[in-house]
Amino acid sequence: MRIRITTSILLLALSLPAGAALAQSADALPEWERLTPQQRETLIATVRDRWNDQPDARERMLRHAERWQQMTPEQRRHAHHGMRRWKQMSPEGREGARVLYLRMRELPESEREDLRERWKAMTPEQRREWLERHQPEE
Repeated sequence: MRIRITTSILLLALSLPAGAALAQSADALPEWERLTPQQRETLIATVRDRWNDQPDARERMLRHAERWQQMTPEQRRHAHHGMRRWKQMSPEGREGARVLYLRMRELPESEREDLRERWKAMTPEQRREWLERHQPEE
């Protein structure tokens, strides 16, 4: 998840004073090659600092960056949407999402869609009960 945050940081960095003139809209932002050296350094510094400060996370950061590069623009938009939803969730909501995610990973694809549909149809109380029954064992 940290490398996904890096993408957000990169976008945020463009809105900092060094990139303020360019941060009018995403469409107005230039290609990497047209950024000034100072703007590039602003973007890279955050990633460099995180890389240096978190040696145990380097392998994960690199895997996430490689995966991000393989994504289509639609997949990236979907990932950004998921990150925004995650940030807005309560701690209980995040725990529920983790339980549901772990359960979905265990199921064959054919059963995942069935669970998705059942989940959408459940009331909040039914969802709480389902989550309690499917808590992973520690």
